[in-house]
Amino acid sequence: MSWLEAIVIQTRTTFHVVSFSAVEIYAVLNWFSSSLPGRSNKSQSDQPRWLILLFSTVLAGTLTTCSGIPKPTYFPGYPIGFIERGVASWYGPGFHGNKTANGERYDMHQLTAAHRTLPLGSIAVVRSMSTGRKVTVRINDRGPFARGRVLDLSLAGANALGMTGSGTDEVELQVVGYQGRAAEIGFLRVQVGSFSDQQNALNLLERVKPLYPGGRIQIVDLPEGRRYRVQVGQFSKESQAEAAAAHLESTLDLQGVVFRDDS
Repeated sequence: MSWLEAIVIQTRTTFHVVSFSAVEIYAVLNWFSSSLPGRSNKSQSDQPRWLILLFSTVLAGTLTTCSGIPKPTYFPGYPIGFIERGVASWYGPGFHGNKTANGERYDMHQLTAAHRTLPLGSIAVVRSMSTGRKVTVRINDRGPFARGRVLDLSLAGANALGMTGSGTDEVELQVVGYQGRAAEIGFLRVQVGSFSDQQNALNLLERVKPLYPGGRIQIVDLPEGRRYRVQVGQFSKESQAEAAAAHLESTLDLQGVVFRDDS
């Protein structure tokens, strides 16, 4: 069973369980008892209604408990309903089997995606602005780190939108849910450069130190080789991180991208 099927089953099952309240069960039992053969109007008024009500309440609670379906838990500030529009790309064979930001192995045949800032585990509906086709994906990785792009879809997600040939597409994404345990989300950083030469990364880090002394170099292994990423800042709000990126561009002519650090 896929994660999407599990969510649909959970939603439907939860709906049916909670739709039977204690009041509704009480009404059914009361009607049933009053409809028994030989029950007159007088005896009907004398029946112990409090006992029926008590039994109804216990039964409703038992049904909910026995369903075994926990209610979804969202941490403070979870962006349910968040909408974003922009360019989506996709990543496939060269990354297949690599470790993603949430610790999973990337499977290009699953409906997943990478986003720079959304909490890992977010469920998003992605709609192609050019064709109207939709796909539901789970955010399990970070990226894309190219400016002007908002989402990196898996091969399966790109196939669902019909964008593997063009490589990119204008999309709208909307966060509709969350799958995973509730946890605090990481802080935000600004990535200002990515180099194949470590010395170039060190040189850039020295340039940005006067503005942001808490910078670092992150080493990542990509299909095209090892990369040294220069990242600065620790921000709690996207507005702060975006302001820092704009400041770095105006001061040092650096084009930074904001992402969430989950380490």
